[in-house]
Amino acid sequence: MAGVRVVHYLNQFFAGIGAEERADAPPGAVTGAVGPGRALAQALGDQGEVVATVYCGDNYFNEQPERATEEVLALIEPYAPALVVVGPAFNAGRYGIACGRIGVAVQERLGVPVVTGMYAENPAVELYRAQLYIVPTGATAATTGAAVQRMAALGLPLARGERPGRPAEAGYLPRGLRFTERSPRSGAARAVDLLVKRLKGEAFETEWPVPAADRVPPPLPIRDLARATIALVTSAGIVPLGNPDRIESTFATRWGKYSLAGRDDLTGAEWEAVHGGYDHTYANQDPDRIVPVDVLRELEARGVIGRLYDSLYVAVGSGASQASARQWAREMAAELTAAGVDGVILTGT
Repeated sequence: MAGVRVVHYLNQFFAGIGAEERADAPPGAVTGAVGPGRALAQALGDQGEVVATVYCGDNYFNEQPERATEEVLALIEPYAPALVVVGPAFNAGRYGIACGRIGVAVQERLGVPVVTGMYAENPAVELYRAQLYIVPTGATAATTGAAVQRMAALGLPLARGERPGRPAEAGYLPRGLRFTERSPRSGAARAVDLLVKRLKGEAFETEWPVPAADRVPPPLPIRDLARATIALVTSAGIVPLGNPDRIESTFATRWGKYSLAGRDDLTGAEWEAVHGGYDHTYANQDPDRIVPVDVLRELEARGVIGRLYDSLYVAVGSGASQASARQWAREMAAELTAAGVDGVILTGT
């Protein structure tokens, strides 16, 4: 198929509307390629044409995703694309979420194939990788050229109704999907080949890679709990009423630190839950159900622990990327260690 019609989605920054001060820009559309869309047009060559660019501010989209999705779809549909390219979003969380949600909606509602590009640690990857073809990119826009080349190479066959090959061959992130394929050799023979290669130290590729997870060694026990300073850290999003640091309810980009000095418990009149992944009803009635300040003050009074540290550290784990979580942990640990804290109670949802 020559001359594939392509619609390109960008956020306000890459569409040239403005930076963070224009993140509340509503959806709009312009004819032809804009910004990185020009590189996309070059990558498509004579096989495709960027007929329009649809854009939306990151804040506008993420603060009202249902409405924004409908508005973006209404702008895309009249161009009758055979392919929709969203992003690339690199490691931008809000942008990635918008790209993922729009991509899924385009596929489900318009029946048009979609390709996007994201850094592997973008929180949107884990949310949408099973539903979308996501080309891996670098963390920043410095990798735009290579990213759009791969997106075009993957998108054109999709527009022709072809099923891409395996992730490593076709250049997209594994989707966690399994397909039946015929092999001239039995599973037993293939397994023995893999084993022999491992024993010989030769390169090999498993047919179903096992996800790798960090191994965290257990800490040494606290020798004298009665003299220990214990801190409270939570990933459940318990913050002072009004959420002064504007910690996001999901895909958070920041964490908070709040004083517990002089407090024997937390009340719903002064604290609230902002986590986007659980029902807040009982947490808002009594935040101590999530962050047990009251019980720790009792243990402090009875001499079971030395003292409760005067600061509460708060994050929201819902949708947070592993990279963000590691960074928060390093920052919190550095402060707690410098303050002479002996142990941490980490509470979740």
